[in-house]
Amino acid sequence: MDRELIVLGTASQAPTRERNHNGYLLRWGSDAVLVDAGEGTQRQMVYAGVKSSSISHICLTHRHGDHTLGLPGVLQRMVLDQRRDPVTVIYPDEAERHVAALLSVADVGDAVEVIRRPLPTSESSRVPMATGSTIVAVPLDHRVPTLGYRIQDEDQQRLDADGLRARGLSGPPVGELVRTGQVTVNGERVHLREVSVTRPGRSAAVVMDTKLCPGIAELVADVDLAVVEATYLQQDEELAEAYGHLTAEQAARAAATAGARRLVLTHFSQRYPDLRCFADEAAPHHPDVVIARDLDRVLVPTRADRQPGADHEPAQPLVPSVDR
Repeated sequence: MDRELIVLGTASQAPTRERNHNGYLLRWGSDAVLVDAGEGTQRQMVYAGVKSSSISHICLTHRHGDHTLGLPGVLQRMVLDQRRDPVTVIYPDEAERHVAALLSVADVGDAVEVIRRPLPTSESSRVPMATGSTIVAVPLDHRVPTLGYRIQDEDQQRLDADGLRARGLSGPPVGELVRTGQVTVNGERVHLREVSVTRPGRSAAVVMDTKLCPGIAELVADVDLAVVEATYLQQDEELAEAYGHLTAEQAARAAATAGARRLVLTHFSQRYPDLRCFADEAAPHHPDVVIARDLDRVLVPTRADRQPGADHEPAQPLVPSVDR
C-alpha cells in the first residue's frame, strides 16, 4: 500500500457530472506527488481522504487550465492543513508566467515554502526526491510545451542464495562481502556482483496531453504503472491528431510495446458518456488495462505480484452517479 495511485479527476477539456478535471496523486512511501491540479482538485482530495499536507511535489504537465487552475486552492489548503515542509512545484519552463500568476493568486506567503522548478521541454530532466527516489521529466508533443513525469525508485541489490552456496559462502564471510564488496574464500576472490542480482526499483509514469511521440516510450519503458491519456477512441483518430491527443488504441499499443506492466487510461472527452468502449478498444492490445474513474485507487504492482488487475480497487462515489 506504500505505492498507490489515487485518481482525483479523469475529464479532458470539460468536466462532466462525474468526471472532475485532471488530478493524479501518487502515494510514494512517505511522500506524495500530485501530477496536475485542475479545478476542483482540493474538493476531490477531501472525497478521497487525502491530506494536502502529505504532498511533497506538484508536477504540472503543461499550462492548460484543465490541468492547473486548481493549484491555488491546493496550496491554500496546505496552509489550512499546516504543511510544515517545503513543497516543490515542477513545470515546463515555458509556463513560467502562468505558474507565477497562479502562485500569486494562492498568496500563501511564508505559511508554506514553495520551491519552483521550471524544467526545459527540449530535453529530459531529473529531480531527486528526499526519499532517494527520482522524478524524471520527459518532453511530449502537444499544442503547448508539455512534460510527462516518471517516479523511479533506486534499483536494489539482493544476494543470490544459490550463488552463495555455489561459492561456499556462509556466515561471517557473507557480512564481509556485503561491507567491502569482495571476500576471499578457499583462496578464491568473490565479488559482490557475482553473487547478487539487481531488483529494479518500482516506478510509475503519468503521460498527459500528447500525440504519439518518442517521449511516451521513454516514460513508460518497463514501468510498473503507466497512467496515460486516452482522450479519444480510434474512430476519432483525426481529432486526436488535430488536437494533440491519443486514442485508447494508440495508448494501449504504445504502453504494450514499451513494456508497461499495468496501464491506466484517463483524460476522457465529454463526447463519450460510456467508458466501456475504451476498455473494449484497449484490451486487445494490452493485458492489464484499468479504465480510471474519479476516486479510484490503483496499487502500483510489486515485482512479486504479476496478476493482471489484482490491485485495482474501484472507488465508492460519495455523490450519486448520473451518466456512468
